[in-house]
Amino acid sequence: MDRSDWTKRFNPKISTRRIWGQIWYSLFLLAILIGVIGLTILIIRILVQGIPWLSITFLTEFPSRFPERAGMKSAIFGSIWIIGLTAVFTVPVGVGAAIYLEEYARKNWIYRIVEINVANLAGVPSIVYGLLGLAVFVQLLSLGRSVVAGALTMSLLVLPIVIITSREAIRSVPSTYREAAYGLGATQFQVVKSIVIPQALPGIMTGTILALSRAIGEAAPIIAISALVFLTFVPSHPLDQFTVMPIQIYNWVARPQEDFRGIAAAGIVVLLVVLLSMNAIAIIIRNKTQKRSEE
Repeated sequence: MDRSDWTKRFNPKISTRRIWGQIWYSLFLLAILIGVIGLTILIIRILVQGIPWLSITFLTEFPSRFPERAGMKSAIFGSIWIIGLTAVFTVPVGVGAAIYLEEYARKNWIYRIVEINVANLAGVPSIVYGLLGLAVFVQLLSLGRSVVAGALTMSLLVLPIVIITSREAIRSVPSTYREAAYGLGATQFQVVKSIVIPQALPGIMTGTILALSRAIGEAAPIIAISALVFLTFVPSHPLDQFTVMPIQIYNWVARPQEDFRGIAAAGIVVLLVVLLSMNAIAIIIRNKTQKRSEE
């Protein structure tokens, strides 16, 4: 009995499985193509509408009720303030929590509860964090519609993501590195400081940058804390009022004048450039890390 006879004997429905496999493969491929084509059409339309409005003036002027004078300087600087303070609040706490959970925490029921809660918090809708920031930072702590209130709210949003990605980066460090360091007489703190963190740092940086790139494009939490939509000054300190690029784009889209559609598209182009730049930085860090590990 040759191989084909054995195959037919023990897999009598193999031809049917192959047909169904091809059908499901085609359906999944079609779903991907529909999404890619739709995204491509949307980006092309935004570029066609927005590029004619892009100029140095658009980047250096404040918002205006007149389309030809409108710019997004205050929104750009507001986004820089928010992302900068979010990184300051999030990175030490998130990375520290990841190091503790992976290197120091006992694997008991408390550890499992914390792990489950961190995973669940990463999937909570962003508007929930906005409402929490409104209740705690804006009203309870009386920070008002300030930059620090917005940054703290965005920190709540991205903190679970930073913890999860940092833990994955720490887990990727081979256990043999730790064992070799312990064999040479190093303490646990020395192993974490000199072995684990340097090896996991590229992965931690990549995950952190991707988390911050999500934060810079979020509008719902900022709307929930009642950030301003029309601001004609640049925040000078963390307690100043602010606006961000998604809020400014939303404001332009809501205006009745047709020219503001093009200005909103130009703002989307600027926001996409910022997001793609942050993602490109994360990819470059990952590629350089892979090359070093292969060497």
